[in-house]
Amino acid sequence: MVKEAEELVKTINNKNLVIKIPMTPAGLGAVKQLTAKGIKTNVTLIFSAAQALLAARAGATYVSPFLGRLDDVGQTGMTLIEEIVEIFDIHAIEAARCGAHIATIPYPVIMQMTKHPLTDIGIDRFLKDWETVPKD
Repeated sequence: MVKEAEELVKTINNKNLVIKIPMTPAGLGAVKQLTAKGIKTNVTLIFSAAQALLAARAGATYVSPFLGRLDDVGQTGMTLIEEIVEIFDIHAIEAARCGAHIATIPYPVIMQMTKHPLTDIGIDRFLKDWETVPKD
């Protein structure tokens, strides 16, 4: 992801360019690296406040919650926006709601925070769509 992003930045050379990164552990690592290089990122396929929080902590310029898909499965998408706004700069959801400014979280819990079934479905859809793009 980092290599592809760097190639796009060189090719397009536009200060408004934002690189779209999937909400995965590898994606979060890419966001951290790209942010350190001054490259703007948008973490996509966000379906939980935990995912948005991790993306923000990795340095994402933007996060993209997929509200419509949450609504489609019977959840209220706008509730996610409320949660994200409420805790955006704090480490863990419950700790954030209690007002904590930092939390020590075991690595397996952080990895679980990255997961959401709709994220996996979205990645699969994006990859299938990518396969249909003509390549030179």
